[in-house]
Amino acid sequence: MSLSLRTIARRVAPLLGAAVFMTACGSDNEVPDIPSNPAVETYAASLGVNIAQMTRRSENLYIQDLQVGTGADIVAGRTIQVRYSGWLINANRFDSGTIDFSFGVGQVIPGWDQGLVGMKVGGKRKLVIGSALAYGRSGSGPIPPNSTLVFDVELLAVR
Repeated sequence: MSLSLRTIARRVAPLLGAAVFMTACGSDNEVPDIPSNPAVETYAASLGVNIAQMTRRSENLYIQDLQVGTGADIVAGRTIQVRYSGWLINANRFDSGTIDFSFGVGQVIPGWDQGLVGMKVGGKRKLVIGSALAYGRSGSGPIPPNSTLVFDVELLAVR
């Protein structure tokens, strides 16, 4: 049985289209790389987030000083101690505690390294961090992929 080129093309085209579509979309387990946008999120009222009243550092980072510190300035490369609580935009708290880390050298998510700049010991700040400066499309533990995060942080020490 001999098939014309046109007949073969008609039979194969739908199969190729499906293969291309499936390859472009990835597997069922892959999360699309669609970063969150803090400017258009809806925040639970209990978080006290009003993006319009916050300072925009970038499209993925908004800050609001809740209390300006009077102690030592934060310095890149120095160890700092921060008390924090972190929430998803629906007000589910995913973490809280105290952490020591070298500031500005990538030991924490980029939203923290960028969002804490300018703080002094005793300062308290709210950070709203888009997924591009947080955990991106991979998420982390209780943090779903492409999540905007809200943190309340207090700078306790600069060493």
